[in-house]
Amino acid sequence: MIIKTRIFEISNHKYNNLSELAYVMGISVSQIYRVKEGKRQINQKFIIGAKKAFPDQKLDDLFYLAPELPTVTREHQVASAIHSALGQTAKAVNPKPDLPGQYLSPSPEERLSAIEKQPVQSHEV
Repeated sequence: MIIKTRIFEISNHKYNNLSELAYVMGISVSQIYRVKEGKRQINQKFIIGAKKAFPDQKLDDLFYLAPELPTVTREHQVASAIHSALGQTAKAVNPKPDLPGQYLSPSPEERLSAIEKQPVQSHEV
């Protein structure tokens, strides 16, 4: 589980922009922006700052728990594409896959060709 915040929805009524909100919270604008964009997790300083900016709000009104979604890195996408391409190449050069000992491994050129043909799939949510 990760901590998420509602302060950006609440702040529209009280602060004109992220700079004002960051100033009152005592944190940098870049930190507040990264939290808003989901590029940085909420830390203790952010929680304390949110309470300073919204003293009349309960912590439950400012924050909530959400399930952490798995992230897919670029390396994982490339590895998945290579694995798929190699599997497809192996099937293509193995005319009788159910016969043991009849498996022909693709040449490096065939592997490269299969990888180049395979599109990288995005698994972002």
